Order: sequence, then C-alpha cells, then structure tokens
Amino acid sequence: MADLYLKALESERKQLWATCRLKGLARDSMERQRIAMIDEDIAAHKAKQGQSKPARPQQAKPKKAKTKQAKPKHAEPQPDEPQPDEPKS
Repeated sequence: MADLYLKALESERKQLWATCRLKGLARDSMERQRIAMIDEDIAAHKAKQGQSKPARPQQAKPKKAKTKQAKPKHAEPQPDEPQPDEPKS
C-alpha cells in the first residue's frame, strides 16, 4: 500500500526544489527553509515507519549463473549467399 503522506511530502519537496533551482534562490529563502523542514518531516516519518513494522529477515535470492554466449569468429553468411558446402548453381 502506498504511503500517501510520504508521497505528498516528497512531491512538495521536489516542486519546491525545482522552483529554487529555476529562480536561483538563496539558502536563506523561505522555499529553501521549507525544503529543510520537509526533509526533517520525511526523516521522522521514515524512522516512525521503521519502528512500527517488524523487521523481516531478507531471504537470499538464488543468483542466476551468467553464461557467456560464444561469439562467432566469422560473420554468418547471408541467406542470399551460397553456403561454402553447397555447389554453386
């Protein structure tokens, strides 16, 4: 389930940050101060979420073996070209 409060905070922060970058606002501007407040709210919310949820042990996923495909030394002949083993007509 999506955490709508967290999504709203992150969306507001993203919008404010874009505005600050576009306008070139100084660090002491109201928008930048609001971004700092939102960062604190996000950190507090994530910490609160981490405490309320019981930690589930992560199961190790089996890794897929990487197989290298052999590259042909010579380019494959085109279908229109006669094969070397076939007699030319």
